[in-house]
Amino acid sequence: MVVIYVLSAQPNLNSGLGTIDLVGRKLVHMTEYGLLFLLWLRALRWRAPVAAAAIAVAYAATDEWHQAVVSGRHGTPVDVLIDACGVAIAWAGWLRASRARSR
Repeated sequence: MVVIYVLSAQPNLNSGLGTIDLVGRKLVHMTEYGLLFLLWLRALRWRAPVAAAAIAVAYAATDEWHQAVVSGRHGTPVDVLIDACGVAIAWAGWLRASRARSR
């Protein structure tokens, strides 16, 4: 979570590559919040996926608020939704892997 906070505190992460930069940053957002979900799930001993997802999405919301107060950055609800999609994809992957292991 510290890494996310530090990156969010940077005034400008734009590489100047236009659409490639935009899509790339959104994919990174999805990946980092999917990973955050999995790390919280592991910390909760694989037993509380709803709590892990809630923590990850709540942190996404606070991260967007943080970005809104950093000069040169802006926070949007759309980014929280993108982060939540990363959590959902990670959750689906974890469910699939869990079911495969139990067979």
